[in-house]
Amino acid sequence: MVFVKRGCSTDVGVNHEPFGLVWSSRLTRRQKDGKFWNGVSPKNNPDLKHVRKEVPYAADVTFGPFTVDVAGARLFCDGAEVKLRPRAFHVLRVLLQHNGRSLGYEQLMAEAWEGTFVSRHTVDVTVREVKKTLGQYGTWITHRPKVGYSLELPTSDEHIRRGMHFWNRRTREGFERAIECFTAASHECSADARAFEGLSVSYLALATFGMRPAREMYPAFLAAHERAVALGGLTPELRCNRAHGLHLFERQFEEAEAEFRTVLQEKPMLASTYVRLAMVCTTLRRYDEALDVIARGYRADPLLPMLPVMESAVRFFRREYALAIEVGAKIVELHPYLQVGRAIYARALEYSGRPSEALDQYRRGSMMSPDLPWLRALEGACLAHLGRFDEAKAILDAVMELRRTEYVDAFFMALLRIALDQREDAFAEIERAVDENSAWLYSIGADPKLDYFADDARFQRLRRELGIP
Repeated sequence: MVFVKRGCSTDVGVNHEPFGLVWSSRLTRRQKDGKFWNGVSPKNNPDLKHVRKEVPYAADVTFGPFTVDVAGARLFCDGAEVKLRPRAFHVLRVLLQHNGRSLGYEQLMAEAWEGTFVSRHTVDVTVREVKKTLGQYGTWITHRPKVGYSLELPTSDEHIRRGMHFWNRRTREGFERAIECFTAASHECSADARAFEGLSVSYLALATFGMRPAREMYPAFLAAHERAVALGGLTPELRCNRAHGLHLFERQFEEAEAEFRTVLQEKPMLASTYVRLAMVCTTLRRYDEALDVIARGYRADPLLPMLPVMESAVRFFRREYALAIEVGAKIVELHPYLQVGRAIYARALEYSGRPSEALDQYRRGSMMSPDLPWLRALEGACLAHLGRFDEAKAILDAVMELRRTEYVDAFFMALLRIALDQREDAFAEIERAVDENSAWLYSIGADPKLDYFADDARFQRLRRELGIP
């Protein structure tokens, strides 16, 4: 699901206008006089009595996944330009200006054709062209005999916009608030595919980042994903999300890789696909290929935050700690609230012989994101590395107490217990991570910490059962 759209900011802290139509107030002299491009005034024509006197002259308008560049007469969908004939564009613009109101043939001719007389058939054909261009959202344009055409935005739009805003916080609270918004949107408009796509990516994020147990989140993702596909078709974004689930939670590596490559054929600029495909390559220990995929991702979108995160992770798993640190330092500078990136950076510092600096990064991450208890587990492991075992055990006790009421990813608890040389308890945590279907098991064959179990037959058997080399 693409949340950042041309002309519509979703940055945290931005004071947004209400979702829907936001128009400029700049008007031509003619418009201020109550007339329009063709000089027709509603005062002199009773058929046009509902025509607004203040028709916007130039602005960007956002509705659903679309942005209308009024000044440039261009239409965008999720940032990509959509081709639309100039006359069809004018019809869409007029329908948007009168959102929710029916427009008769005469009014459409007056505004969209600038007063030029055309047949009703021409109007019908042009409106059908607009509906076809809008795809699944074309149903928002309706026709009532003897009344006219109208474009009615579903009331779910406000919930969708708020859900996008919360999702982009990339915190547990943000994803959960997003779920509330998308759920409300689905209740208000059960045919709005965006609501279910929003639900699906929120559940997927909670499971992927170890914020909630995947064994609960993944079934919820599948249900919402299936509904989104049924309503809007299998878009490249939805295919990419499903492939991500196939990799992390079903461990169908070949099928996931094939799906990602299909996505890149359909939409090569969908940069998140490169991140996720690189994760598959990492699981299969094809590190050179993973780095090549990431390089292609940079060419698609050099500013996507998760690309350097994945690059740093691959460097870390290859034991190229200096390179992982170089990339990680840029991550924490540019994206300080992306804690998965900070964690990889800290681990690279720790393994390169700079545990004190790593400890500082773990603690900063925990302060910024107290809803990620696995960061505390990594902090405890680092303390053990520094020989501060009493402090490490105190963190273990605190996280174990928290675990009574909150989810704590067992994969990271295993790393903490390994640092404390609690071999049997650490292996029990790995088994628990498998039972909970932790997303981080994708790295079980790559993580240097798990070299601890290199000679353990139980661990090797578990890897074989997971299909991880």
